[in-house]
Amino acid sequence: MSHQKIRVQAENFDAAAESAELTRGRTDIGAVVSFVGLCRDEAGTLQALELEHYPGMAEEEIARIAAEAERRWPLLGVTVIHRYGKIRSGEPIVLVLCASAHRGAAFSAAEFLMDFLKSRAPFWKKEHRVDGSTGEWVEAKDADEAALDRWQKG
Repeated sequence: MSHQKIRVQAENFDAAAESAELTRGRTDIGAVVSFVGLCRDEAGTLQALELEHYPGMAEEEIARIAAEAERRWPLLGVTVIHRYGKIRSGEPIVLVLCASAHRGAAFSAAEFLMDFLKSRAPFWKKEHRVDGSTGEWVEAKDADEAALDRWQKG
C-alpha cells in the first residue's frame, strides 16, 4: 500500500514530523530515505532565492514523477514538499521522503525524484545577492541534466 503526499507551499516544513507521519502505524516499512535541499549562500554572495511556480501545475508534475518512481521501485510511501517564495540562504527548499521495505529502493527513488526536481519541475528561481542586486532567472545546470539523463537510459 503506497502513500503519496505532494505539497507546494511558502511555509517551512518539519522534516522529522513529516517522516513520523509517513511511518506512523506502519510495520511494513524497513527504510525511509530523507533528503532536505537547502538554499546555499554561493560562497557568501547569495542572500536568497525567489521561487515561482504555476499553482496546480507544479503539484501535478511532481505527482506524475512520484507515480513514475512508484512504478520503478516497490515504494510504500512518498512525500515531496517544495517551497516557493523568497527563501533565504540556509533555509530548506525541498523535502523528499521515500519509504520502502528495503533501503536500495528508497535511496534510488529519492535520488530519481531529486534529479527530476532539479531540472524539470516547473519552478523558476531568481537570485537575490548580498550586494542588493537581483540576478537573472537561474537555468538548470548541465550536471543536473546529465543526472536526469541516466534515469531515461536505465
